[in-house]
Amino acid sequence: LIAVKTSDKDTVSAAGEKDADFPEEEPWETALKTTVIDMEVGEFQGHKVSVWDLLHSKYIPEENRKELLELYQAGELTLDQVKTVVSTIVTKAEAARAEQLANASSPRAESTVAEPEHTHLQED
Repeated sequence: LIAVKTSDKDTVSAAGEKDADFPEEEPWETALKTTVIDMEVGEFQGHKVSVWDLLHSKYIPEENRKELLELYQAGELTLDQVKTVVSTIVTKAEAARAEQLANASSPRAESTVAEPEHTHLQED
């Protein structure tokens, strides 16, 4: 029994070595790191990504990340709500980026750049 317990501890410490700089994780932080979302857009396409990684990705502006983390820590948002918000932001950001790329590569890109913003919305 003692050998089993020792090997359990070794497994846990080995898994946590990359986070050795951080003495102990908060339970809320662990939950964000262990909860994964199957994303189907952008650089995450076809991968399961932790809510934590999505929160710290280029898609989530720093002020949004801080606000979401504060609300989650305060218990005002559930883990599922954070998951939904983060995946929605990433999906919308990637859709907007894809649309910009499509518009930039279209032959009429020069004329669309000069048009007022609201005309783009009407095209959709």
